[in-house]
Amino acid sequence: MCRSIKTLRPPALPEKATEEEIRAAALQFVRKVSGFRAPAAHNQEVFDRAVEEIAEATAGLLEGLEIRGAVRKP
Repeated sequence: MCRSIKTLRPPALPEKATEEEIRAAALQFVRKVSGFRAPAAHNQEVFDRAVEEIAEATAGLLEGLEIRGAVRKP
């Protein structure tokens, strides 16, 4: 696990994760998996697309998780 990716669900994060926090985690994941901190120009589009897709998937995951003992807000 990449150390800069933090847990984005309660109780580790007291409030709902922001879009910025979700995107930062997605960026760190793509950097780790690709091995690039910043991709070359010819890889920029696919790198950025991966970050966006992972951020969307992460947001969906966080919305769908049910945390024991937590009150689910509509």
